[in-house]
Amino acid sequence: MSNIYSWQREIWQRLTQNFALQLRCHALLLKGQQGIGKFDFACYLAKSMLCTNPTHEHKACDACQSCGWFEQDGHPNYYQILPEALSEMALDTAENSVAEGKSSNTKSKKKASQQISVDQIRKLTDFVYMSGHQQGYKIILIYPSEMMNNAAANALLKKLEEPPAHVLFLLVTHHPQQLLPTIRSRCQQVAMPAPDVDTSIDWLQQQAVDDPQACLTAAGLAPLTALQFSASELFSQHEQFVQQISVPKKLNPIALADAMQQLDLSTVVSWLQKWCYDLVSYQTSGRIRYYRYQQVAIQSLAEHMNVQACIAYSRALNTHQQLSHHPLNARLFLEEVFVTYVQAMYASKAHQVYF
Repeated sequence: MSNIYSWQREIWQRLTQNFALQLRCHALLLKGQQGIGKFDFACYLAKSMLCTNPTHEHKACDACQSCGWFEQDGHPNYYQILPEALSEMALDTAENSVAEGKSSNTKSKKKASQQISVDQIRKLTDFVYMSGHQQGYKIILIYPSEMMNNAAANALLKKLEEPPAHVLFLLVTHHPQQLLPTIRSRCQQVAMPAPDVDTSIDWLQQQAVDDPQACLTAAGLAPLTALQFSASELFSQHEQFVQQISVPKKLNPIALADAMQQLDLSTVVSWLQKWCYDLVSYQTSGRIRYYRYQQVAIQSLAEHMNVQACIAYSRALNTHQQLSHHPLNARLFLEEVFVTYVQAMYASKAHQVYF
């Protein structure tokens, strides 16, 4: 990545107004939704802070020796820690910009660890406590930091409790609540901005994505995830899913479950959660957040559905979302989800209470 994304300009200006002041903090925690560019931002921040000839906007010059080392993954003052599985999946590509969209949307079998191990954190010791190249600052990026196992988190905590001089930890997380409270309390937390829908669509169009709105919807409004999604088979599977749930009276739950059972169950449930959110939102406020390109279908369903039944079903989906992460019969799981969806869509409105 040679620059930051347009929706990150304001946060960049705020963080880089005074690099010396920022470096008084020994740890930054960048937090926000997955797929909005936090990893890229952290990498570019590190590169710019290590640059020996930054621009007036405090951005990397891309011409000095330090920038060259960074681009070749060989800067002596930079250390990056990722789960082994993510390293194999993301770092072998030239486009780090899709790193945040690299979470598995299909049930691929990986032998590599999904966690950050205590050994990875322990290996920091020599790097942290030895003098930096040319006495410069050393930067450590940990992504996604919530993937540290308990032993790794406690090992990092010891380093944060007694931070060495001239070392900056950059922690990047999708789920800050999963980090130890003691780690969060020792970091300056930075809420990373997510682009609005129109900004995301404009950016995806610039990346030559054919159907940016549909891709963005399927990716939960995360533009980087949507970019990866647009080039995968998952896009056509999502479109098939939407076509079926948009007409419940023609929906065959068993056939749809059979077609979707090879996908990540959490992803399928998430699609349905967003669909139900839009149904309730449209009936109660006339607004659609996710499936804006399906407004006609949502309007038709929302006009006739029992909103309380839909809300109850949405709450049940929260439970199903938790169950989706456990080993189970995928087909039977999805059959139940889709059968109860049809029932919720055609629940009687006779006893509906309007609020």
